[in-house]
Amino acid sequence: MPVHKTSRRRLRRIPTLLAVALFAACGAQESPEYASLVVTDARIWTGDSARPWAEAIASQGETILAVGSAADIAPFIGEDTEIISIPGSMLVPGFIDSHVHFITGGSGLASVQLRDAATPEEFVQRVADFASELEPGEWILNGTWDHQNWGGELPRREWIDAVTPDNPVWIDRLDGHMSVANSLALKLAGVDADTADIDGGEVVRDAAGRPTGVFKDNAMMLVSHAIPPSSEAKLDREVKAAMQYVAGNGVTSVHDMADRVSLAAYRRAKSKDELITRIYSVMPLSEWQQLSDELAINGSGDHWLKIGGLKGFMDGSLGSHTAAFLQPFTDAPDESGFLINTLSDMHTWIRNADAAGMQVIVHAIGDSAIRDLLDIYLDVEEQNGERDRRFRIEHAQHIDPQDIPRFAIQRVIASMQPYHAIDDGRWADKVIGAERAKTAYAFHSLIDDGAHVAFGSDWFVAPATPIEGIYAAVTRRTLDDANPDGWVPAQKITVEQALRAYTYEAAYASFEEDIKGTLKTGMLADFVLLDRVITDIPAEDIRDTSVLRTIVGGRVVYSLH
Repeated sequence: MPVHKTSRRRLRRIPTLLAVALFAACGAQESPEYASLVVTDARIWTGDSARPWAEAIASQGETILAVGSAADIAPFIGEDTEIISIPGSMLVPGFIDSHVHFITGGSGLASVQLRDAATPEEFVQRVADFASELEPGEWILNGTWDHQNWGGELPRREWIDAVTPDNPVWIDRLDGHMSVANSLALKLAGVDADTADIDGGEVVRDAAGRPTGVFKDNAMMLVSHAIPPSSEAKLDREVKAAMQYVAGNGVTSVHDMADRVSLAAYRRAKSKDELITRIYSVMPLSEWQQLSDELAINGSGDHWLKIGGLKGFMDGSLGSHTAAFLQPFTDAPDESGFLINTLSDMHTWIRNADAAGMQVIVHAIGDSAIRDLLDIYLDVEEQNGERDRRFRIEHAQHIDPQDIPRFAIQRVIASMQPYHAIDDGRWADKVIGAERAKTAYAFHSLIDDGAHVAFGSDWFVAPATPIEGIYAAVTRRTLDDANPDGWVPAQKITVEQALRAYTYEAAYASFEEDIKGTLKTGMLADFVLLDRVITDIPAEDIRDTSVLRTIVGGRVVYSLH
């Protein structure tokens, strides 16, 4: 896998007549601008319908100079040009993860790892082992446990109290819509049996009415307020860890569902020229006025750090039984989920944010929440008038069949996470039944209808690994391999459709398709080199693909070797 520099002496080996022909083909009367980087001998998927495939690409600084055959690119090679030549590799536009919780993900990399804990005993042991390395008083956070791994029983504070007597614990379920606290954390938060329930959330209680330690959605604020704020130094370390992690997975841009603390950390990194990931930093929807004021004063940013989006919540998650459905859950006939915010508040926030020209990005998972949000979007568009607003529905996981066409008709972007499909698919049928599952993660139906579908990960909730996301969208084989032909196979899509959702469509979802998401002259030089041509291999082998190089702005920010 040679990576080398070349000199003009190599060009002298090209026969004179061929060299003349090459320069003529480029339409150049004089020597063209030399590239700082050339990638050649690769199968290049450009995402550009006018020229979908190529074999070489040249960039100068942050910008793509040319895309074409090796002969087309040869004139751009100068004595200082870096050449990457890996025969058999595949080059694609940089992956854009359209939904992450970036700093939380970075923090989680250094926290207790519970995602694959298979039993309550393993869950407790991992917490115990992690706590043994901490100073008294340090909080144990993140975790990303999944109670479905051991049959669905929710953890309780009694499980971990004995192994964490000196450390408050507040660890999330992997979907981020449910967390469990130990007794010390509840004491520090002032939560006890007399603590009242809260709208848009749930305090899980035992038969005597005492909190078990599990809190859902809005009720999580009863404990989270007690967590001490992170220092700037800690946040800066978490940003670096997050950037390094996503770069290793071929991600060159992210849409971060965050807050002002995160934005301040990104600005610090940018001021030090430390950003290696392009960031669309999205603020909470309820803060639309503050963001509007900031945009008026400072503008929306640049190609490295951009603002202008607002994230809100309609409902919770399927795994926590807090997603809002039109009909009750199959495994809990007395429940159908709930809304986190009132429809009145959502309508007001969305109308005002949209009227101020900002992009509205709202989480909706259950079919009832999705329908309500589509209705609000339609009403707001009628009130505020026609414009290129690009409303987004984040997750859009369980759509009622009659609402699927509305995404294309209303020009609403479905911002979806294919990894969730092969994760949830292990147990979703028992929660919503096989009939409703037919339009769960309805990638094919939405794309077939002409809707814009952008892909992401929801990291920390799921790994920020686009290769696994592509595998999930193409095969729909669940993580337990119990569905070799795919869970809801009618919703499979092609590799190129999945690539487009991670590149052009994700760029479109942040109003940036004119600068990224495809490989053509003048675009940002963000691309990823893979060790195999994933369009030419069996779909089940896609997940074994490795990222060889990640290039952002013409600079290699990750190299496997």
